[in-house]
Amino acid sequence: MPRHWLMKSEPEDFSIDDLERVGTEPWTGVRNYQARNFMRDVMRAGDGVLFYHSNTKVPGIAGIAEVTGTPYPDPTQFDVDSKYFDPASKPDAPRWWLVDVRFRRKLPQVIALDSIRAAADRLGDIELLRKGSRLSVSPVTASQWKVLLSLGTTQE
Repeated sequence: MPRHWLMKSEPEDFSIDDLERVGTEPWTGVRNYQARNFMRDVMRAGDGVLFYHSNTKVPGIAGIAEVTGTPYPDPTQFDVDSKYFDPASKPDAPRWWLVDVRFRRKLPQVIALDSIRAAADRLGDIELLRKGSRLSVSPVTASQWKVLLSLGTTQE
């Protein structure tokens, strides 16, 4: 059964427009063990992704994507020229994993974080709204997925 996720990206680094342009992209650079474990151990092809723009004037959900294929080691951990290089990670024992994400659609308008906060009572214990949470990859239940998309102008 497909699962649902919220994946954050700063739009100046990689936006929903960038994903639309390239079609499919490896979700590189995750350097949090819990987020890594979600990608490595739980995510599978067909899982839905809420593409969230963070660290921007209006943070929020900008589009829908999906996980493709199976998890594999993040090549940036081995690239000495990458800002995500990890000298402690070795090709025979990779520390960081990723999944490929494919564009599905942009939302007509960003579902702003303020709107998401206003619906907190309908979202239950969603990671995005936990005080101090900075996870770039977090699970979303099927009911949370529906509530979040209902905050926009279209439903999925």
